[in-house]
Amino acid sequence: MRKIRLFIASSLDGYIARTSGEVDWLFTDQDYGYNEFFNQIDTVLMGSKTYHQVLTFGEYPYKDKKGFVFSKTVQVERDNNVEFVKENWKDFINALRQSSGHDIWLVGGAQTIHYFMKHGFVDELILSIHPIILGNGIPLIVNDSSLETALEFKNVKTYDSGLLQVSYDLKKNIY
Repeated sequence: MRKIRLFIASSLDGYIARTSGEVDWLFTDQDYGYNEFFNQIDTVLMGSKTYHQVLTFGEYPYKDKKGFVFSKTVQVERDNNVEFVKENWKDFINALRQSSGHDIWLVGGAQTIHYFMKHGFVDELILSIHPIILGNGIPLIVNDSSLETALEFKNVKTYDSGLLQVSYDLKKNIY
């Protein structure tokens, strides 16, 4: 079965973006393991807000990967970059995990992460913690006691910039 891996950055206080969706505080001075990770996946998954945010960065960065966007409101089936998943999300995710291929990257955002966590679809979390406190923003994990999940520590990498990258395997929900 293919693994779904959440590879994401957050502030020290747990935000993945400013309230506006901006991520201008993220370090871009080096790779931080991104290319190694990117070479291990062949599929990217994200919510529609994240997809539209990614499109503002310039050229679509995942052209050589199969892309799916989860949205209940989008009217089209696909565009030049991705296919849209509008319904039967559980069935779609289960079928995707059973299909052949490499690992799958859950890019974000918060609502999509919540759905995947709530249904036990995230197998691994790789969290790059930036040494900044935003004080407000879009949280990595929304306040929902049904998301209680045990984590199994795998690895931690430290960088001179102060960034910590922590890797965990997720166990089955314990609620």
